[in-house]
Amino acid sequence: MNLFDIVQRAPVPQPWAEGDKIPWNDPAFSARMLREHLSQAHDAASRRFAVIDRQVAWIQAELLAGQPTRILDLGCGPGLYSSRLARLGHTCVGLDFGPASVAYAREQAEREHLACTYRLEDIRQADYGIAAYGLVMLLYGEFNVFRPTDARAILSKAHAALVQGGLLLLEPHTFDTVRSLAHGTSWYSSPGGLFSDRPHLCLEESAWDEAQHVTIQRYYVVDAETGAVQRHAASNQAYTDEEYTRLIQECSFTAPHFYPSLEGSATATQPGLMVLVARKNQKG
Repeated sequence: MNLFDIVQRAPVPQPWAEGDKIPWNDPAFSARMLREHLSQAHDAASRRFAVIDRQVAWIQAELLAGQPTRILDLGCGPGLYSSRLARLGHTCVGLDFGPASVAYAREQAEREHLACTYRLEDIRQADYGIAAYGLVMLLYGEFNVFRPTDARAILSKAHAALVQGGLLLLEPHTFDTVRSLAHGTSWYSSPGGLFSDRPHLCLEESAWDEAQHVTIQRYYVVDAETGAVQRHAASNQAYTDEEYTRLIQECSFTAPHFYPSLEGSATATQPGLMVLVARKNQKG
């Protein structure tokens, strides 16, 4: 792409029409994202370690009652949750399609001899197995990036992967948070960052599709030296609490229990996310 392509862009972006998500699976992008995952300066990619420690303690005590089980961590990133859960006696399988994150998670597991297996796979296409886990989790708002058909398929595969009575743990965005991502147009310059190691200008624009309840974001990354343009796009599906409940029940789970955070109570960390816990229906 070039600057002329930006000028001639479609004025109103359509959900998922210009790409499913930003390129987590690109090796260079994945390496830059790993740096953000491991940073202790912010909670933007992954939470800081002290926050994750508290959240894992809540999962261990409140959801798992301290009993060891097999856990499937969808979109596991660098294994920050799985590694901690494995240290508590659980056996974990993590799926992610960011190569740098999966490599890091594997190195950590091997170094510490943790009961963790990490697979470099897209959770939309991956085989989760049948009746293999006591807990399947998808955290940090990742559920909303998927088209509704993909989200439903992920829930159905999670259901099949759980033992009877097993738990589904989701941490999606609230409806208002997804809608608020449509904040118009902005730009910034950077000597190097998430989208490029080179000096660049990033133009971002976003829009809300009222009919489908989707926020679409575009990122145009302009190389400062060459003027070459990369375009990335991401869409986020908004759901009301009632829609979350209906979708989960339609995939043969019990009605979810809602929590305000992964610590069980309202906290100052990561506003706009909530936690849903449902059990595999005994008749499902």
